[in-house]
Amino acid sequence: MNKRWMTGAVLTILLALLALGGCATDRRSSKLRDTLTAYGAAVRWGSFDQARAFLDPKYLEKHPLTHLEMERYHQVRVSEYDDGSGPIPVDDTTVRQIVRIGLINVNTQAQRTIIDRQTWTYDPVKNHWWLESGLPDITPGH
Repeated sequence: MNKRWMTGAVLTILLALLALGGCATDRRSSKLRDTLTAYGAAVRWGSFDQARAFLDPKYLEKHPLTHLEMERYHQVRVSEYDDGSGPIPVDDTTVRQIVRIGLINVNTQAQRTIIDRQTWTYDPVKNHWWLESGLPDITPGH
């Protein structure tokens, strides 16, 4: 009887651990959805200053955005933000997403489309998804 009780207790603990692991995955997925939605909204509305807050601090350390680069974002209006089929998992903490962004130059009214290849990484300590690939490259010809 004691052995049966021990087996049941071990099984219960294992199931609880599996459930907790599933909860962590669900929280991470939910956080990713919320992050991608908020980032997409910031870009759609042309709020690149807000979008900058999604950049991984380590990325910003290596690639600080200059005043000129930020001013370029103020020269365009976003007419489209299409994230297609959404993020594609690379591993448990990294996803990639390809987004088509329509831009209109505010001075010339010329419209063009760019492709933004995003890489997002999850920080389990901060429970936060960070954009590692930088803001969209809106330089003409890229």
